[in-house]
Amino acid sequence: MAPRIAVLGCGYWGSNHIRTLKKLGVLHAVSDANGARAEGFATEQECLAIAPDALHRRNDIDAVVLALPPQYHAEFAERLVEAGKDVLVEKPIALTVADAERTVAAARAHDRVFMVGHVLRFHPAFETLKALIDNGELGEVRYIHSHRLGLGKFHTENDALWDLAPHDLSMILAITGTAPLEVRGEGAAILDNLSDFAHLHMLFPGGVRGHLFTSRLNPYRERRLTVVGTKAMAVFDDVEPWERKLAVYRHAVWQDSGQWAFTANEPAYVEVQQGMPLTRELEHFLDCLETRSEPRTTGEEAVTVLKILTAGTVIHD
Repeated sequence: MAPRIAVLGCGYWGSNHIRTLKKLGVLHAVSDANGARAEGFATEQECLAIAPDALHRRNDIDAVVLALPPQYHAEFAERLVEAGKDVLVEKPIALTVADAERTVAAARAHDRVFMVGHVLRFHPAFETLKALIDNGELGEVRYIHSHRLGLGKFHTENDALWDLAPHDLSMILAITGTAPLEVRGEGAAILDNLSDFAHLHMLFPGGVRGHLFTSRLNPYRERRLTVVGTKAMAVFDDVEPWERKLAVYRHAVWQDSGQWAFTANEPAYVEVQQGMPLTRELEHFLDCLETRSEPRTTGEEAVTVLKILTAGTVIHD
């Protein structure tokens, strides 16, 4: 029997979950603090509307997708896993490391599937990039940098780093396979006391370095992840059309008579199978529910992401 899934949080991203789960045939209920909003989605999607505080008591709910403001994630996630529900929680998993660790421990203690919505891990271009790295096509990875820039969205609780960086950090951690040894953050607050621009500088075991730049006050959109290896460099650019989203540059750099020399080659665009990352993420969640297997984006990884965010946050008076 297909799992019966509820979505808690009917805002912008929650509505995407609702519509996608409906297409996948597993949407059973919606829930929101705004009862009228939940009822509207329930009517539109022909499912139940359930009050948030009642979800954990419902025997007809197998799993819940949490798409709430992040300050509420830990409270509801812990309550749900303790009630025997499997959970997919949107990023960030919580606003403090302590809350995140407590939630992950509760999920482990109650043997629940617990997945975090780092949706770009399921982007076909990133999956193809990760396969190239794992197959040695880029050689030894030495440097990773990501830029996630644009205008908005503006939150009263999250700054540019916490809102925009988790997806990129999840991808970087997937590539390095380990947490950074050092994290240094820089930020600038323009509108209020929350950073509108943020930089993270990271050092990983083996000397691999990472750099991340986020901005919500940028005049143009940039969604780019670059990986520099000893054999080649690769760029995942999500602003580009599908046929140009993943490029490999086989530049060469060498020393000649004590001087550095290089050749710059044109990019080779790698074919990427098209697909919606959110659909693929939710299909993965459904597979984990059926097989009781470990999700690709675990709670433990999300805790590491939160530790990096915490270490790199700049407090503005």
